[in-house]
Amino acid sequence: MTAHAAANLAAVTRQGDALVTAVSGVWQLERPTPRFATLLQTALAAGANGAHSIRAVVVDAVALGPWDSSLLVFLRQGQEYCEAHQLSFVTEGLPGRITSLLALSRAVPERAAERAEPAPSLVQRVGIAGIAAWDEGKIAATFLGEVAQHGAQLLRGRGRMRWREFWVVVQSNSSGALPIVTLIALLVGVIIAFLGVVVLKRFGAGYYVSYLVGFGILREMAALMTGIIMAGRTGAAFAAELGSMKITEEIDALSTLGISPVDHLVLPRVLGLFVMMPLLVVYADLVGIAGGLGVAVAMLDLTPTQFVSGLLTAVVFTDAALGVFKATIFGAIIGLAGCLKGLQAGSDAGAVGRAATSAVVLGITLIILANAVVDWLAALLVI
Repeated sequence: MTAHAAANLAAVTRQGDALVTAVSGVWQLERPTPRFATLLQTALAAGANGAHSIRAVVVDAVALGPWDSSLLVFLRQGQEYCEAHQLSFVTEGLPGRITSLLALSRAVPERAAERAEPAPSLVQRVGIAGIAAWDEGKIAATFLGEVAQHGAQLLRGRGRMRWREFWVVVQSNSSGALPIVTLIALLVGVIIAFLGVVVLKRFGAGYYVSYLVGFGILREMAALMTGIIMAGRTGAAFAAELGSMKITEEIDALSTLGISPVDHLVLPRVLGLFVMMPLLVVYADLVGIAGGLGVAVAMLDLTPTQFVSGLLTAVVFTDAALGVFKATIFGAIIGLAGCLKGLQAGSDAGAVGRAATSAVVLGITLIILANAVVDWLAALLVI
């Protein structure tokens, strides 16, 4: 389509003190359309002597065929041109639909294009992440200090704690957690035993599978898997509970009444989990070893007595104590992470979900980190 074809869509003629713009033919976006201002300027230049006497621009649509938004764009150009040059723009000859659409286009203000913010550079991103980490570290340190201070006051008999909440946490993390702990510990014991059977049988040392099960369960897997389970189960529950209370302003109400949220909400949860985690790990030790014993008896023709005898020969009390010691650390980590994220929850609809997710992620991350540190110290101390 050429400029000539575009010019055939509109023609401008002078009638008295008005310029009549006759639109005709088919107006489609894929076809080139004329510019209204160019047509008028051309017409005015042709009649230069009388250009100053023009008062109006009239649109004639008698020969107009099918049309789309390209016609509206053309007419909007005419409106803007007339407004800029103080001319009347007469649209009485247009169909009613076109007139309505033109009015609608002027009723809706033009939206200014939003300027995209430039992407931060690598240095900026590192700086932003560093500042955020520093702020989070200060908040966590302040929270830990506050909990430690209130815990010390409680030990000296000068603090108060909601004991009913403490016993609820104890119950929730004892009988309430046993089914999932039993299942996971049993499966972990079975998996370790399967692994030991497959590997050790190649060397004719299947009898020593009890060593592998004992060390694996007592020193590492029972505490680690129980910690991960409780982080996903109890840590998320702590964050959701405190996050919901934050949204409903119950925590603000406690502070207003002079009741410390740490005494009333945090200490019962942290101490309850701190007490129950070692007991859960001892239970997971027994269940995991039972799972390994079952696999060893079934696949190696060992008797239960041989399995237990072999386990007691290699495993000492320190191995089990190390797992229980880890459990106490993991319990404190899970309780503190859940309560911290719950107290930090926002006030929007998704705040509780984000707080629970953050508590689980933070809890599991710190559990893995703490496990590595304890193992490293145990290796240094030859424990």
